[in-house]
Amino acid sequence: MAGFQAEYIDDYDILKIFAAEGVEFLVSSEGKVPLSECDGKIICLFFSANWCRPCRAFIPHLIELYGTLRKRGLNLEIIFISLDHDEDGFKEHLKSMPWLAVPFDAKLHRRFINKYQVDRIPSFRPLYPDGTIVEDDLIVTIEDYGADSFPFTRKRYEELKAKDRKKREEANLEELLADEGRDFLITGDDRKVPISQLVGKTIGLYFCAYWSPPCRAFTIQLMDLYNNLKAAKGDCCEVVLISTDRDLKEFNVNRSNMPWLAIPYEDKTRHDLCRIFDIKGIPALVFVGPDGKVTSTNGKFIVSSYGAEAFPFTESRIRDLEAALRKEGEALPQQFEDVKHEHVLKLDMAKAYVCDSCKEKGKFWAFSCDVCDYDLHPSCVEKVNKD
Repeated sequence: MAGFQAEYIDDYDILKIFAAEGVEFLVSSEGKVPLSECDGKIICLFFSANWCRPCRAFIPHLIELYGTLRKRGLNLEIIFISLDHDEDGFKEHLKSMPWLAVPFDAKLHRRFINKYQVDRIPSFRPLYPDGTIVEDDLIVTIEDYGADSFPFTRKRYEELKAKDRKKREEANLEELLADEGRDFLITGDDRKVPISQLVGKTIGLYFCAYWSPPCRAFTIQLMDLYNNLKAAKGDCCEVVLISTDRDLKEFNVNRSNMPWLAIPYEDKTRHDLCRIFDIKGIPALVFVGPDGKVTSTNGKFIVSSYGAEAFPFTESRIRDLEAALRKEGEALPQQFEDVKHEHVLKLDMAKAYVCDSCKEKGKFWAFSCDVCDYDLHPSCVEKVNKD
């Protein structure tokens, strides 16, 4: 988000601007509304169009903000200015909005677009009584923080980011995972487990969705690790599903196959956690240690690379594993000639492979062919040498 620089104009009064432009009334989905309806209110302009998919996706966020702020007693009104191609599109779009709109007039709307320098949609522009116009686009801020983003100032934005940073760096589980009226997580069969029972454990926050094939593939890996840790170390580790499924049905299918806990689908905490940990893609896995400190935001790589051996998923543990791997590699020959293969095999680090001798899966060190797809476990090389 760039800047929040503000510009002061003499004609900040939107009702005077409307009058100067010949706008005699506003409209809602139910009909005409006099301009006087906006007297004394904080006005926010919303530039949008029915043909714009991001606009339609954003409207539920704005409806929630609008309703919440008005319930708090804020004297606020949103006025929709259309970029639709025709009046039918405008009317269809307006049906989804509980606020007001400037009547459809393509030329008039274009003048407003130019006046407020709108270069993309959706665009949300608050107009303050002191004449301040927030130039920066607030769409992402509203999607992230909803009504909490009011009064849409740079100071407020920095306060919200600071709260996120504190939660990320000092991960108090009950503050991080709970929500107003909910202090529990749910199991796959809908049992409620108090969040307080997770305190003192290593927690994996698992961001995934059933519709994603990479997520379904990684879930299998994570379940193997989870079950192995439970068998070897007892109740020292827990995983919490942070769903990004598209609907409740997908969410229920997703968690029904998982042995761990989940945040309820209807809970906004799911969205908050995606923002707090800056989740840009799924699957993603964040580990929080028993002391409430985040030990890794790259848990997917750690699990895929090292499995349960990486527990407790700290930087020091990963350094130890990497040092042991380097030592193992230093003890191996750099190349090997296999009588069953025509090319020289060279020692290589491979994330995963299938040994062409024993046909079993392997990872880390392998003797590989630079010319063709041929790999051997170091143990299989040792066996060939002995034979």
